[in-house]
Amino acid sequence: MNFENLLIEIGTEELPPKALRNLAESFAANFTDELTKAELSHGAVEWYAAPRRLALSVKQLATAQQDKVVEKRGPAVASAFDADGKPTKAAEGWARGNGISVDQAERLKTDKGEWLVHNAKVEGVATETLIAAMTQKALDKLPIPKPMRWGAGSTQFIRPVHTVTLLLGSELIAGEVLGINSDRIIRGHRFMGEASFSLDHADNYLSALKERGKVIADYQERKALIKRDAEKAAAVIGGNADIEEALLEEVTSLVEWPVVLTASFEEKFLAVPAEALVYTMKGDQKYFPVFSDDGKLLPNFIFVANIESKDPAQIIAGNEKVVRPRLADAEFFFNTDKKHSLESRLPSLETVVFQQQLGTLKARVERISTLAGFIAEHMGANSFDAARAGLLSKTDLMTNMVMEFTDTQGTMGMHYARLDGETEAVALALEEQYKPKFSGDTVPVAPVSCAVALAEKLDTLSGIFGIGQAPKGAADPFALRRAAIGVLRIIVENKLPLDLVDLIAKAVELHGSNLSNANAADEVLEFLMARFRAWYQDKGISTDVILAVLARRPTRPADFDDRILAVAHFRTLEQATALAAANKRVSNILAKVDGELPSKVDNALLQESAEQQLAAKLAETAPVIAPLFAAGNYQQALTELAALRDSVDSFFEDVMVMADDQALRNNRLALLTQLRDQFLHVADISLLQ
Repeated sequence: MNFENLLIEIGTEELPPKALRNLAESFAANFTDELTKAELSHGAVEWYAAPRRLALSVKQLATAQQDKVVEKRGPAVASAFDADGKPTKAAEGWARGNGISVDQAERLKTDKGEWLVHNAKVEGVATETLIAAMTQKALDKLPIPKPMRWGAGSTQFIRPVHTVTLLLGSELIAGEVLGINSDRIIRGHRFMGEASFSLDHADNYLSALKERGKVIADYQERKALIKRDAEKAAAVIGGNADIEEALLEEVTSLVEWPVVLTASFEEKFLAVPAEALVYTMKGDQKYFPVFSDDGKLLPNFIFVANIESKDPAQIIAGNEKVVRPRLADAEFFFNTDKKHSLESRLPSLETVVFQQQLGTLKARVERISTLAGFIAEHMGANSFDAARAGLLSKTDLMTNMVMEFTDTQGTMGMHYARLDGETEAVALALEEQYKPKFSGDTVPVAPVSCAVALAEKLDTLSGIFGIGQAPKGAADPFALRRAAIGVLRIIVENKLPLDLVDLIAKAVELHGSNLSNANAADEVLEFLMARFRAWYQDKGISTDVILAVLARRPTRPADFDDRILAVAHFRTLEQATALAAANKRVSNILAKVDGELPSKVDNALLQESAEQQLAAKLAETAPVIAPLFAAGNYQQALTELAALRDSVDSFFEDVMVMADDQALRNNRLALLTQLRDQFLHVADISLLQ
């Protein structure tokens, strides 16, 4: 068997930068699947991507499929021959299809009978005859939401295709992909190096493209180069580059030959809140802002050019010229907005509809204000500040700055609140009301911020459920799942003494007659409880632990978390398996009892030593664990209960629970009820696997 390295390159017009990496990774994954289906042995599959190309290489690819023997089973012998022993038409047809006669067929005996069989030798196909079709299939499966057509053809792809190169070692593989015939021609940089050149060998792709075409096709190499040079450039001016991963990826996808340069802007713009300047530099211009060691924005930015210029000063000046109007806009908006307080913008919220059935933004902030004050009161925070922050929570949406730079909502509210003389707690709450904004984001910690962030999310949840617009399937247009996880995280991570039932009831009440769904409160609670399961599964907690706690339906998230941690710890104890099995047995016994379960144990009726011992142990343990339960120290309580294992085991070995004597039977059932109830203070551990 011979092996060669394979190169595939699809040369295109500029590909969407935010999709480039995903396209390249998907291409490699899809092609790997095709290799597996074709039963072609191979080494590593590596992907490359640049603005005008998707490529991959396959190391040590077999130049042909291996020969193999394929078993082709025919009809059963019983139905393959008639009464005279002559082949039936079915047998003859099967044999003819396999290019043999019936008497050349072999016999296969199985438990279900005897069958005609033909072991056909299938010769492996040359790899070069398969590659073009495999490439097309891999490209057809790329995640392209809106493919386009170009020219007079009917071919569709994410962008027009100009070249296709399929090389197996030094051999050009003939074939057509996306309407283009395979060729050795590789296109270089638009403005540097050779515009196009002929590639002689698959192994020379990266080096030839870099040296002759002035293109670094290796995505990871470009990314590392940009990050390294940007950090060095920032250090030269005494700062630190703000290199956000998503922006770094996007910039990497925009350039073929990255050249990192440093530019500056007028210091007067630093009077504008840094977030607005950073937003326009990152979002609009794809620049990396630079901060000092103490976190202050410097009047500099780092950008990545796609060309090696003889006069970089001209490129720097051009970028400074481009960014200045954007910064000047931010300065103008900020200065204009400062002339009006946030409070003075409250009437304008009446002109914006939040949701047709739920009213205007003005009505929304009034609800958030009342709910935030209610929550703050229940958690011992400043209810006046919470209500004030809730009332002002959406006023920055009416400012020029936020209308122009939408991602600064909340943040600009904080800055304007400070200028208006609001308390720092109020100002901070305006910024943190939307947290957590995404998976992995931090949650508010300041009490007033927590109250407002919870109120903001609960108002949305109760309102949308209240008008019957709950998420269906994957669709979640109001981001209710994110809001629900946010509610749970804020309460759990801050250990807040809040009950979901109380919060939801208040939120629903504040919507008044706007809501048409009478079951809104129950549905919101169920929705939040369901998020617990998904959240803890993501954290690696086993499903049976989550179900054991859910069975008790604790509606205080912080308490729920304490129980989860306690049961997860209990599950690691040596006694856990036996006690879980015992609890399951107890549950099964008690489930068969008609009427009310007896709960009072009469010590005089305890006849067997095993039941006397269990009763004594329970009586001894009860006063120890009662204060632990009251304090929410579930882990220690379960550890104490674990000591009952030997007594429980002895009880089930030596005691007949369902005795003929009614009084005796009820007394033993009462003992088991007390045992189960102690564990049920935490969770239903009978559900542990």
